[in-house]
Amino acid sequence: MELNERKLKILQAIIGDFITTAEPVGSRTLSKKYDLGVSPATIRNEMADLEEMGFLTHPHTSAGRVPSQKAYRLYVNEIMKKRELSNDQKKIIVNELHENFTELDRTLERAAKILSQITNLTSFAMTPSVESDKLKCVNVLPLDEDSVILMIVADSGKVSNTALRLKHPYTEEMLRILSKSMTYSFKGKTISEALRSDIISSFETDAAAMNALAQNIMPDFIRTLEEMLNVNLYMDGVKNIFSMPEYRDISRARDFMEMIDRKDELVRKLATRDDGIIITIGTENDDDSLNDCSLITATYHVDGKLVGKLGVIGPTRMKYGEITSVIEYLTENLTNSFRLTGGKDDE
Repeated sequence: MELNERKLKILQAIIGDFITTAEPVGSRTLSKKYDLGVSPATIRNEMADLEEMGFLTHPHTSAGRVPSQKAYRLYVNEIMKKRELSNDQKKIIVNELHENFTELDRTLERAAKILSQITNLTSFAMTPSVESDKLKCVNVLPLDEDSVILMIVADSGKVSNTALRLKHPYTEEMLRILSKSMTYSFKGKTISEALRSDIISSFETDAAAMNALAQNIMPDFIRTLEEMLNVNLYMDGVKNIFSMPEYRDISRARDFMEMIDRKDELVRKLATRDDGIIITIGTENDDDSLNDCSLITATYHVDGKLVGKLGVIGPTRMKYGEITSVIEYLTENLTNSFRLTGGKDDE
């Protein structure tokens, strides 16, 4: 049986209507709402053919039809049209994304929030793997009489601030000298290289004049570098699912929340996805917990090198064209911003 132009037109109308209303679609509804140029009886026959071809399914509780996973894949591959964002949406993305654009993690956290606000879906932004990220500077800043802030800045813009309590008194001049010495020793080295024992030992020898202060700080410096190697996943809009008809079923909503809670597993899945805009639908996700979901991810770059992911998770009934357009625009803004700010030394 051939998917001819008339069948394709009817299928497109069904998909669009179901995405908008979340209600099974009948032939009478299609005839009234859309100018298909054929009678309700003809639409009904064509819908029966589409069901036989695997593009529609028939819920037990309704006389209408709903798109299948196969239909959504056809829609994404051949029918979907990307939509130009409104000026208000562009303004939200540009203004909120660039507010205090200094730290990678905070910027990505904002990106996830923006994406959730615009799409009304569960969104995420994942920091890049930073094994090849190079250190830019190390600062030890006074906090109070017996505490300091250890600030480590990477070329990508990733910043780690750690409050440390010292066992020995210090002066601001000592902190300035220590900061300068640590920056000199570790600037330009990757985090993995900085963790090599010979480099650490060499620095400790160079800092012998301030041995007590250096020895106090170095264990926390090493621990902070190790933590910087971890990939962070920022999520927003998790509770958005409760406004969707698909998750009125308590068990389905619980399964979704449990899947989101397993962040380590989710990070591993996202890290292995291909670059660019990738859309996987239902069982294409190759994970039972995502069999009822669609996952859209995009890739952003930091200074043209490091790669991270952002995107949305939601029911297979989603506005693919609109959401893809939002993700693309957001990703382009992230990449361009990091290209402008990444890798520049502080004056």
